[in-house]
Amino acid sequence: QVQLVESGGGLVQAGGSLRLSCAASGIIFSINAMGWYRQAPGKQRELVAAITSGGSTVYADSVKGRFTISRDNAKNTVYLQMNSLKPEDIAVYYCNADVVATGSRYPKGYWGQGTQVTVSS
Repeated sequence: QVQLVESGGGLVQAGGSLRLSCAASGIIFSINAMGWYRQAPGKQRELVAAITSGGSTVYADSVKGRFTISRDNAKNTVYLQMNSLKPEDIAVYYCNADVVATGSRYPKGYWGQGTQVTVSS
């Protein structure tokens, strides 16, 4: 089994910063892409940012220039540095990882439990 555990959410004032972390554990052989998604009340879950094992990144237009995704492959951990937060960033943020488990031939997507980010105006 593979588990993703997120941390770092919370309440921050507009213009402030938060750093989310997501650590993958379990019977992991390798991890391909890792990413962060978010879901605001009444809205669909959307991609925020993703990063490949080689370090290539992609961002939603709404967060470009404010958020930075990074990963530590040795720790199977992905981070999301969020700066200049806005009320429209309020959502539950979910970590996702494309994992090849030990003994498996194919990757499988796993999700974290989600962490709440709230921005006060």
